[in-house]
Amino acid sequence: MDTGLGAKVVLVTGGAGGIGSAIVRAFAHEGATIAVHYNSSSERAQALVQEVGGAAFQADLTDERAADALVPQIVRRLGGLDIVVANAGVWPAADVPLWDMPLERWRATMSADLDSVFLTCRAFLRHVATTGSGNIVVIGSTAGLFGEAGHADYAAAKSALVVGLVKSLKNEIVRIAPGGRVNAVCPGWTKTEMTREALADPGLAPRVTRTMALAKLGRAEDVARAVVMLASDEVSGHVTGEVITVAGGMEGRVLHEG
Repeated sequence: MDTGLGAKVVLVTGGAGGIGSAIVRAFAHEGATIAVHYNSSSERAQALVQEVGGAAFQADLTDERAADALVPQIVRRLGGLDIVVANAGVWPAADVPLWDMPLERWRATMSADLDSVFLTCRAFLRHVATTGSGNIVVIGSTAGLFGEAGHADYAAAKSALVVGLVKSLKNEIVRIAPGGRVNAVCPGWTKTEMTREALADPGLAPRVTRTMALAKLGRAEDVARAVVMLASDEVSGHVTGEVITVAGGMEGRVLHEG
């Protein structure tokens, strides 16, 4: 099936990371021109651009000025911007219950995982207001759907994205772009660099897959294909405000005994 993405310019924030780089490669496979955003991973971002084309752009998306400047930079260099995949974020590895969580960590997680997406979407929507078209895919997490003990900060930020923000923006974007769409993809436990340290615990994978019908960890490519599907007007042109969970049928209960 032709996804119709060949003529599109796509921004992938956090594009040099594990899931981000898989998303970049998936869009490149469809012929799209990619803006690979990074904050500190310059070498990986540049290597990815050498592989798939497009261009790399540095910005601290928790900084308002930097976030506001990113979209105009992309438009000037690549000639436009049609789709934003808001993927950048962090998962604090340390397991900290709320009663022990410093306010500093809470605020840092909210800034990296919620504020950055707000600023990215705001900058893009200001561009959409001038073009009349646009599409956003937000990367959430199953932590935002089911919660995650020891990571209440991360779960709260992701829940705000996929419940409050996406559901609101899908109604707002059509005020400036009648065909504009906003959706979310929520990965579950996925083998990436971000989760490598946690998954080094040999008991973790068997424990978390007990809540999944497919009883296996996801791959970054699984997430990337769902993102491409939602980004394509040809495939998902009448889909908006939806949250697609890519987590092997995860539920908030044990499905397999150990």
